[in-house]
Amino acid sequence: MKLLKAITGIAGAIALTTGSVYADDLRWKMPVAFSTNLPGLGSPAAWVADNLNAASGGSIQVRVYEPGKLVPAFDILQSVSDGKVSAGYTWIGYDQGKVPAIPLFAAVPFGMKPWAYTGWYYYGGGHEMLQEVYANKGFDVHAQLCGIIGPETAGWYKDKIDTLEDYKGLKIRFAGLGGKVLEKLGASVTMMPGGELFQALEKGTIDATEFSMPAIDQILGFNQVVKYNLFPGWHQQFTAQYMLINKDEWNSATDAQKALVDASCTAATTLALAEGEYKNGKVLAGFQAKGVNADQIPRDVLQKLKSVTEEVLKEEASKDADFKRVYESQNEFMETYKVWDSRAYVPSDL
Repeated sequence: MKLLKAITGIAGAIALTTGSVYADDLRWKMPVAFSTNLPGLGSPAAWVADNLNAASGGSIQVRVYEPGKLVPAFDILQSVSDGKVSAGYTWIGYDQGKVPAIPLFAAVPFGMKPWAYTGWYYYGGGHEMLQEVYANKGFDVHAQLCGIIGPETAGWYKDKIDTLEDYKGLKIRFAGLGGKVLEKLGASVTMMPGGELFQALEKGTIDATEFSMPAIDQILGFNQVVKYNLFPGWHQQFTAQYMLINKDEWNSATDAQKALVDASCTAATTLALAEGEYKNGKVLAGFQAKGVNADQIPRDVLQKLKSVTEEVLKEEASKDADFKRVYESQNEFMETYKVWDSRAYVPSDL
């Protein structure tokens, strides 16, 4: 791969000219929240581990542990912060109960498109804010954006969603801020790892679930249990994954080692988005032959969901200073981005 060769070549050139780029080798155990066979969601973790080893000439070796093999998926942040493991790879929105502002860096209902989010994150101060948000809540981690995918589906259901009333009493697995929106509508929202969802649907523990994009949901087999797959993914227009590194481990790394982590994660972010965009259309096109009804949520229902979303976001901003600061920064960026977005791109129906 050209990108891998380029990063490896740069690392080698630096090593030849300085002779002391890597003062100490880094040996990191990295539990992941998603199986590495899941495209765009789990696959970047394995790619980054391999790339860091190759590009550093073995100075940085990251051993990936599949979900639950070393640390439970929902315990990754705490384990990294406590130094039980050196690093972790996860969707940080799982920790909204501990760090209220975190979902704004993970997935925002009716939020930015993935490339817009990366624009804000890299150039609008998002990366720096994320470090501050963790530190303000007492977590000793360095966070690096290390993967992003486009919209999820709006979930898998036994029946269509035609009105907001259809959410009332629904037992559904739903993540992040979108889950708070559905709770406000009377849904019974639960959270569980992806590996448990097929069985929960099959047994009727839950009536419906969202998890990710079609290329991933197909692997998990949701279409074998329920047949309504709804769009658009209003609750997660982007889904961002991060490599979390224990702060002491990060501080002990050399500048060259830090630069390789930064470069590898930036490359992984691009590859993750590319993989999802490449695979999703073919999977979605094949759903009809499998008896899946891929339906659109009516526009009037979407408008009402957006209205409830705005209520939830304002409520969360009123309760947490970090949430308010990040939310205002993202909104400020979007005011000008919308000018570009509305004019520059050819309409999708042309």
